Amino acid sequence: MSSYRQPGVVFTDRHFTVPLDHSDPGGEQIEIFGREAVASGRTGEQLPWLIYLEGGPGFGARRFVGTEAWLGRAVREFRVLLLDQRGTGGSTPANRQTLPSRGGPREQADYLSNFRSDSIVRDCEAIRPQVTGGETWTVLGQSFGGFCAVRYLSAAPEGLTAALITGGLPALDAHADEVYRAAYPRIERKVAAHYARYPQDVRRAREITEYLVAHRSEGTGHRLTPEGFQSLGIMLGGGNGSHQLHYLLENAFVRTPHGTELSDAFQEAVRTANSFAGHPLYALLHEAIYGQGERPTGWSAERVRAEFPQFDAAGALAGEGPVLFTGETIHPWHFDVDPALRPLRETAELLANRTDWPVLYDAERLAANEVPVAAAVYHDDMYVDTGHALRTAASIRGLRTWVTNEFEHDGLRAGGPRVLDRLLAMVRDEI
Repeated sequence: MSSYRQPGVVFTDRHFTVPLDHSDPGGEQIEIFGREAVASGRTGEQLPWLIYLEGGPGFGARRFVGTEAWLGRAVREFRVLLLDQRGTGGSTPANRQTLPSRGGPREQADYLSNFRSDSIVRDCEAIRPQVTGGETWTVLGQSFGGFCAVRYLSAAPEGLTAALITGGLPALDAHADEVYRAAYPRIERKVAAHYARYPQDVRRAREITEYLVAHRSEGTGHRLTPEGFQSLGIMLGGGNGSHQLHYLLENAFVRTPHGTELSDAFQEAVRTANSFAGHPLYALLHEAIYGQGERPTGWSAERVRAEFPQFDAAGALAGEGPVLFTGETIHPWHFDVDPALRPLRETAELLANRTDWPVLYDAERLAANEVPVAAAVYHDDMYVDTGHALRTAASIRGLRTWVTNEFEHDGLRAGGPRVLDRLLAMVRDEI
């Protein structure tokens, strides 16, 4: 372990070894990385633990600088473990460079089947005794991290003091088709709100889409297509996302000796926004996190999109309607246009067609829950359906919800200490 100081906090890098497949504890092992955070001046104190599970799937825990955002509030009373879930951050990586060592696409898909919330929770329970000495800890789950927290309540509630969830109450038994069927109307509302705020972007989006239909844009190996451009709508789920999208669009074109072209600056910004190089598991496992039982996810977002023809760019260009952006959806074409994903196309296909996903949530156990739970539910959250979240909340005994339109999906980042304060008060019955 190595420790170092930043303003107001001491960080310690910690490494753990866990089984790849927890049903075979003597088999292959992988490494899990966690960063411990404790307030300066309290390093020698016995403090309760809080483990943070990041959103995703496929993202390592946020890299904080000092006590910024919610971490400053957390270290006032906790030691915090910022966990890089398996395959992410400083944990044993899973990407186009490392996965070929597993073998072919079939072996890679079998390997990645161990990277969902059920395995992540078992990782937490495997390392908890090493971290806390066997004491329980509080879990804070953001987005997909909240999905993991609900799995924790289903599978190992004995390890928890409390559960805090922000924008991450999953539907307990919905197929991915139901998830995306609820998502597309929410996305359309977010796009409409963006165009109402920035009406000039209607024309800009149409001009960019027309250009991409007529010209092949390769950039630095990342091919930009009309569908790829539409996927920038994922930005609209964050508090500042609409403004960021507007600024991205405003200088898309540049005049050259060869005519008007998409600027290098625009293409690079889009490539950065769209690339999965830093988080390939997000693309590979995004629909798999909903898989339960024998029914495959089968590229759900792509199939369900056909039920919403207003999202078809060609149709919009042929008529008078605006080009609609899309949101948090993964499609087969992602694995054709992104260099970080192209080698994993067959692996993704096998995961999409997998028919042996274990059930993730135990409804009976959740109905008898005794762990204090509080959840922030963001009204009209673009990423997690509010209706699904509230039905799940009603299914977990004792769960208290804070439904708010003050924040978007990134409320924990934007609201920081206030959001965490509110959830802690709720599990302690202080409000």
